[in-house]
Amino acid sequence: MQALLYPVDPLISSLPIAKTRALWNSQNSFRIPIKCWIGKRSYFVINAVSDSAPIEELRLQEPDIKNPALSTSYRNSVFPKPNQTVLDAQTKVCTGPTQTKPLNEEQAFKVLDTILRSAKGELKDEEPVSKAQLGAFFTAMTIRANAFPEPTQWSEGERHAMNHYWPQLIRVLPEDTIFIADPEGSIMGIGSSIGPQFVGNGTAEMRLVGALREVLAGGHLGYEEVQGVLKDVLPFKVGEMGSSRVSESLFSAFMIGQRMNRETDRELKAYCLAFDDELGPAPVADVNSLTHYGEPYDGNTRYFRSTLFVAAVRSCYGESCLLHGVDWIPPKGGITEEQMLMFMGANTHLTPSQAKWLLEDHEVGFAYVSQREARPSLYSLIGLREHIKKRPPLATAEKVQQIVRARGKEAIVAGFYHEGYEEPLLMLMRRRGVHAGLVVKGEEGAVSMTTKLRSGNASKGLPVNYCSGFRSVNLAPACAVDGVSRESFNIEVNARDYGFAPTDTPRTDRSVARNIELGLAALRGEKGPAYDRIVLNAGMVDHLLGSDGAQDISAAFDRAREAIDSGNALRRLLNYIKISNKVIS
Repeated sequence: MQALLYPVDPLISSLPIAKTRALWNSQNSFRIPIKCWIGKRSYFVINAVSDSAPIEELRLQEPDIKNPALSTSYRNSVFPKPNQTVLDAQTKVCTGPTQTKPLNEEQAFKVLDTILRSAKGELKDEEPVSKAQLGAFFTAMTIRANAFPEPTQWSEGERHAMNHYWPQLIRVLPEDTIFIADPEGSIMGIGSSIGPQFVGNGTAEMRLVGALREVLAGGHLGYEEVQGVLKDVLPFKVGEMGSSRVSESLFSAFMIGQRMNRETDRELKAYCLAFDDELGPAPVADVNSLTHYGEPYDGNTRYFRSTLFVAAVRSCYGESCLLHGVDWIPPKGGITEEQMLMFMGANTHLTPSQAKWLLEDHEVGFAYVSQREARPSLYSLIGLREHIKKRPPLATAEKVQQIVRARGKEAIVAGFYHEGYEEPLLMLMRRRGVHAGLVVKGEEGAVSMTTKLRSGNASKGLPVNYCSGFRSVNLAPACAVDGVSRESFNIEVNARDYGFAPTDTPRTDRSVARNIELGLAALRGEKGPAYDRIVLNAGMVDHLLGSDGAQDISAAFDRAREAIDSGNALRRLLNYIKISNKVIS
C-alpha cells in the first residue's frame, strides 16, 4: 500500500476538525481514508491499494495556500484588495439595463465621499479605491445616464450626491477617469473639456479610447475592433494591477461597459476566439469522442460540484472529457476543479500537449488544463476582474474553448444562469464547429443537474435542469453542414421521470475537502445524493449529445452506474493523480 500524504508542519499547532472516513471497495481493493485538518496547515490523505494501479507519494506544491481545504484560500495574496464600499456599489450599478439598482442618496454620498478621500490620500482603515474600480463605477454611471431606461437611470439621490461631489472630484481624479465619467462633457453640468479632448497615451490606449467612446454611449463594436483592443492590451503584467500599455481604468471600463450593453454575437465571438493561437495550434488527440466542459470559472459556493467525477465516469466507456478553468477567480471565488485536483495531489500545470497525452491514455481518458497554461493572456486579468466586481464578457466566452482538438467527434457542454445567455453560448459552440453542443442551467449556474424537486417558490425564468442544444446527425462538423443535418432540442430534465429519488443537493459551502469527500464516496459506490447526481449528469449528457450507445436513456444511466460500481471510474481518477505528475511534453 502506498499513500498520498500532505503532512502537517510539526512546528505549527493546528486545531483539528476531525473527520476521517474509510472509503472501501473490497471488490477492487481500493481504500481511501480521508483525513482533513483545518488550521494553519491542512492535509489530505488518500491511500490507494490496487494491484493494477499503485499510487506513489505525491506532495502539495502550493506553499502560498494557507488552508487548501477552503476555496477562499486559493486567492492569490499578491492581488491588492478592492475597496469594499465602492465594490458594494458596483454590485448594484455595474449590471444590465433591467437588473441595475440605483443608489439611494445615503449610499451615493458614501460612495463618492470614499472616492474623494481615497483620491486625496485621506482614506483611513479601508483599502484605497483602485483605478480599476474607478473605471468600472464611473462607466456604470455614464452608460446609465446615456443609454439605460428611466427606471435604472440615475436616482435623485445619485444626482444630488454627484452635484455635491463632482466639483471636488474633477480636481483630484486622473484625466482618464474624468473622461470615463463625462466623455462628451454633457453629463456633469460642468463645462470641462477634458472628456471631449481626451485621446489617451500611446497607440494601444488611443485605440481603446476610441472604442470606449462608442461603448460609453451604449453602442457596440465590430469583431475586428474588439479583437484589436484585446490583442493590444493583453497580457497584463504578471503580479501587477495593470499594463504599461493602457490604464487599468480604461480597460476595466471597456470590459464592464460591454457587459452592461449586452454583448452582440460578433463581440462575444471576438472574445471567444481572440487567443486561440496564443501558444500555437491546438494539439489533436487521437480519440474517437471528446467533450469540452465549460463550467463557470468562478466555481461553486454552496452545492456539490460533480463535473470532475462525471468526467472520470464518462471516460470509462470512451467519452473522453477535457475540463478547463482556474484555481480561483471572482466574483464568487468558489470551489473549482483545479482546487480539487491540486488538493488531491494532481499536477495542475499541464500544458495542452500534456493534456492530449492523458486523453489518449487508455487508463485515464480525461484531463484538466488551467487557463494559466492555455490562455495566459486571459489569466493575467484575474486581479483586474476582482476589482470590476461583475462578470465581464470573458466569463461567457471562456467557457467555450477547444484547448485540445480531437480526431473524432467533439462536443461542448457549458453552464449558464441568466436567461438570455443560452443562445449566445450555443452560437459560440456552432462557431467552433463541434458536432454537438449543450447548455445547462444547473445549480449555481454550473452544468450539474440536480435530483431535487423544483420548489414552488423557485425564481422566475428558466428552471434549474433546463437544457438546450444541438447535435449533428452525421459526422460532419456542425459548421460544415446545413440545417437539415443538425437537430436542435430543449428540455427540462425531471430526474424523477428517470427513476431517481428526489433528494436535496449536498451542501459543501466552499469546502474543497467536503466536495472531494462526497465525490470519492460516490465513485467507490456509496449510494446517495452525490452518486445519483454523478449518474444523472453522465447519462443525461451522453443521451443529449447523441453519444454512441446512449440513444436509450436507461442504457446510458446503466453504463454510468456500471462505470462506478465496477471501480473503474475511481481507478481512472487515481490514475490521473499519479500519471499527471509524470507526463512530459
